[in-house]
Amino acid sequence: MYQNADVNKGFVLVDEGEQAKVDTLKLRKLQKKTHKLYPFNPNFITDYKGYVLGMSIEQIDCLHAFRAKNKYVKTALEFQKVTSISDTLLSKIAPYFKFPTWVAKTNVQKENTVNVDYSYAKTIVKDLNTATAEDLKKVYGIGKKLSVRIIKFRDRLGGFLVADQLRDVYGLKPEVVTAILKKFKIISIPSIERINLNTATVNELASIVYIKRSVANDIIEYKYSNGEFKSIEELLEIEDFPTNRINRLALYLYVKN
Repeated sequence: MYQNADVNKGFVLVDEGEQAKVDTLKLRKLQKKTHKLYPFNPNFITDYKGYVLGMSIEQIDCLHAFRAKNKYVKTALEFQKVTSISDTLLSKIAPYFKFPTWVAKTNVQKENTVNVDYSYAKTIVKDLNTATAEDLKKVYGIGKKLSVRIIKFRDRLGGFLVADQLRDVYGLKPEVVTAILKKFKIISIPSIERINLNTATVNELASIVYIKRSVANDIIEYKYSNGEFKSIEELLEIEDFPTNRINRLALYLYVKN
């Protein structure tokens, strides 16, 4: 069998058997080159990556066949079992294996003979709406006072509706908020009934964390003077209204004429 060729363009016919030999020689030459290794997931080794690592075509095919069954290699020893690579090659490349975050910690004990870095171990994300002060204190930058303050603010809200509300906690720095949200997410959303701005009383408005009683009075007076609100944004017309809270209030108020 010959590959397609275009004589007019200067190509020549090449026997596929001869081409395979040429390709093999190229691969061997490639494997002899020195390549700097970086951490990688051994479940997603391409043909090229496998050649660079020193794996044979058969070994790479074994891995691809294993993955085609929607299976994942979870340990260095399992990788060796699937691919049949030698102990020597395993010892060279295993230290660069970076398995998915769901790899169980027990794998570390199973592979104590191989120098594998498991510093990327899974981070368990907890619910921000059920976290305790002790849970929050585990985040760098949060001490006893801040952890208690976060819990109190959450209780006043009735629970966080959006993660960005953490930024409203007094004294909580932006970088600390970012650190918190790496370990905590809003999993359980509180059931909070929004209030119709046009029928709300002073007490109902003042019950919202973002509205002071004096502002609640101003809102009612504005409605009496100007008629019913057409939108939440109309609150911005009120003097001394906290304009930076308008987006937050949309979580607790709605307009219905």
